[in-house]
Amino acid sequence: MLYPDGMSAHLPPPSVAPADPSWWLTESLAAEGAVPDCPPVSGRMDADVAIVGGGFTGLWTALALRRRRPDLSVAVIEAAICGAGASAKNGGKVHGYWGSLPGAVNALGDDGALAIARAGTRAQDGIRDFARTCGRDIWWREAPSLRIAASPAQDAKLAPHIATARRLGVSDMMELLPAEAVQARCQSPVFRGAVMFAEGATVHPGRLVRALRAACLDAGVTIHENTAMTGLDRGTPSRVRTAGGEIVARDVVLATNTSLARLPELRPLLTVFSSYALMTDAAPDGLDAIGWRGDEGLSDARMFVHYFRRTPDGRVLMGSGSGPIGYAGHDDAPAMRRDAASAGRAEAGLRRLLPGLGEIGVAKSWGGPIDMSPDRIPFFGTLPDTRIHYGCGYSGHGVNATYIGGQCLASLVLGEKDDWATLPFCTRTPPRMPPEPFRYLGGNLIRWGILSCELAEERGATAALPARMAAALPRVLGLKIGTR
Repeated sequence: MLYPDGMSAHLPPPSVAPADPSWWLTESLAAEGAVPDCPPVSGRMDADVAIVGGGFTGLWTALALRRRRPDLSVAVIEAAICGAGASAKNGGKVHGYWGSLPGAVNALGDDGALAIARAGTRAQDGIRDFARTCGRDIWWREAPSLRIAASPAQDAKLAPHIATARRLGVSDMMELLPAEAVQARCQSPVFRGAVMFAEGATVHPGRLVRALRAACLDAGVTIHENTAMTGLDRGTPSRVRTAGGEIVARDVVLATNTSLARLPELRPLLTVFSSYALMTDAAPDGLDAIGWRGDEGLSDARMFVHYFRRTPDGRVLMGSGSGPIGYAGHDDAPAMRRDAASAGRAEAGLRRLLPGLGEIGVAKSWGGPIDMSPDRIPFFGTLPDTRIHYGCGYSGHGVNATYIGGQCLASLVLGEKDDWATLPFCTRTPPRMPPEPFRYLGGNLIRWGILSCELAEERGATAALPARMAAALPRVLGLKIGTR
């Protein structure tokens, strides 16, 4: 590491060390009981479409393909079990791209930004429909999403959202709330004003991914768990190799999250960060005491954001998108999943943002890698001269965007130039990252600078000049990742 994690020296160690699996996955497996077995691939099999990855993206894609073309044979392979990866590790906040409007305008222009925001609304509708019809309680709860200024320095982060929405004629999608209105929803001594986005929901991501597994099986998708891809032979057809056999398929969909950053074609377009989260013990009385009775998804206005929500059984999920960076797209370093300093920042965020909960216990803590695109907007496409398709760059915006990804990838497989395949997610060329080792070294320097500045701001102080200079580098260099 370029930086020592001395920026976290002031923090006590986390009360619970981060470990797999997430609280979400453990709870969902216990709740579903016995399920149909999905044995590993054995020998050769043929399919019209082979999907690598049994998380949200792969399962939404498989379901979309079978619903559009019931005659297609679709096979999904998953290295562990469905939900063991990023899908069951996120915070379960569900919203589209209205909250990303200023940045999307900078990246895509007015029309492109509105197009992806409206696609997010369509995705919200699609997930809602699935929640209502899947036959399982996946804890779908609709409520607005709030981005809260939690320090004076964060106040200025709110106005651009309102100004952009007003200029584009979509002011009905968001509202500026004064501090007293925020406190009426959830009391905290550090909560100031907020932008409230009309579109929002929360979900149990573990139960959602397991419900998608069941829906895919019911729709005739073949799923093979405990089946890692060991190789991919590109051709017509292509061949997905595994330890126990192979799948020969006309089309292949790669839905493997951060591991796509290792592909030569995608390596310049992705970097791997990590995010950490915790789940508290159930404390419904504590939530009542601070007046948090709704199902809002909340976040502060940091660059390395704290994201948090309550659960129907009275717990709080608190996450911190401030984990270490992977070198050259590698997502297998121990710090990606077991970094105590990052887990400590999530817990420190809980204590600072929601002190009214007192010494509420932490039931579980976990971390995992996330695939970041240069402009923080995902992209879906097809590798040149192949029928191998990919979806990546979710940048921590997982639940809503993976539904979009499933629809876009289904359209790419089927060759349909429909409303999904013509979105900027599929048609733009993302900007490129700096090459290694500059990406890793520079990313760590910037991360240190921003974390140092945000910590100082929360204390009412000014960070040292070197930290401020490091934090300003993305803006100076014209980069989107890490821009404050």
